[in-house]
Amino acid sequence: MENPGAPLAHAFSDADRAAVYQAIYSRRDVRGQFLPDPVADDVLGRVLLAAHHAPSVGFMQPWNFLVVRSPAVKQRVHDVFCAANAEAERLFPDDKRALYSRMKLQGILESPINLCVTCDRSRSGPVVLGRTHMLSMDLYSSVCAVQNLWLAARAEGLGVGWVSIFHQLALQDALAMPHAIVPIAYLCIGWVSHFNDRPELEKSGWLPRLPLADLLYYEQWGVTRTPPAEALTATVSSLQDELQRLHVQPA
Repeated sequence: MENPGAPLAHAFSDADRAAVYQAIYSRRDVRGQFLPDPVADDVLGRVLLAAHHAPSVGFMQPWNFLVVRSPAVKQRVHDVFCAANAEAERLFPDDKRALYSRMKLQGILESPINLCVTCDRSRSGPVVLGRTHMLSMDLYSSVCAVQNLWLAARAEGLGVGWVSIFHQLALQDALAMPHAIVPIAYLCIGWVSHFNDRPELEKSGWLPRLPLADLLYYEQWGVTRTPPAEALTATVSSLQDELQRLHVQPA
């Protein structure tokens, strides 16, 4: 019901709001915990429908969802990953290269479902409302679909891993995808043995979580201190400290 006079009239209940934040803070990029159990179509369907309800520039809905269950197709994609991953390893300095080589960065063969989320940049014609000056907004829209899917999957208890170490043309060819279609995300999806309490790259020492307070500017780029800003900076610092204390953080 419409109630513009009440600021909290449209807020979720405490339990529903907590569930949204739980999905956000406990979402993880899953690589090595996949179980072989199949994912029922009704569960996968709900997750895909959540992705399809993402915001999109000009309501162009530029995404497609390519579901991969075939072991032969997964193997072709895995081969593409292996070639790119060997190249990627050589790009890092020695101290990072050793750690990189030990990390599992995909679950292509282990996960029961692979899913490629794409962007068709021509879907609504050459002129799209909202994309007239920032042409990359259609790509960002497809990324929003990925995030919707990821959070819905976490709420269902499904793990999702985003694999990005590919040569784009090789991935497109492995999936018989027209080169005009942009592969946004190649996702591994399935039930998992567990979710890590913190992001795997953080636990391994690859990189730390950045303090949100260090990433806040006010009114103009680079301005970190203004009189009204002090309270917000202190608030986000306190909230992040509490999340770290509980070992529940967004990945």
